[in-house]
Amino acid sequence: MAKVSMIQREKRRAKAIARYAAKRAELKAIIKNPETDYEEKMAAVERLQKLPRDSSKVRARNRCSLTGRPHGYYRKFALGRNKLRQLAMQGDIPGLVKASW
Repeated sequence: MAKVSMIQREKRRAKAIARYAAKRAELKAIIKNPETDYEEKMAAVERLQKLPRDSSKVRARNRCSLTGRPHGYYRKFALGRNKLRQLAMQGDIPGLVKASW
């Protein structure tokens, strides 16, 4: 089980990402637009850098929804490998069966 502080940090980051998503997209559109002049681009870059670091999508980390484990994460199930195996063996995940050949 991950530390509670790490799980809370990820939740806080998710809120920041949602809060600043529109503003970041707007600034990035200005920066990527070839029609924009150099001064406007630099002003947009500066405003983008002043936003909180945790509002960037790349800082988010996928974690198991039950344990908070950051590694061995399966996106399709939003679970870590340990809990996925445990729930599959119990039959709690519909359509998922252990392979054997």
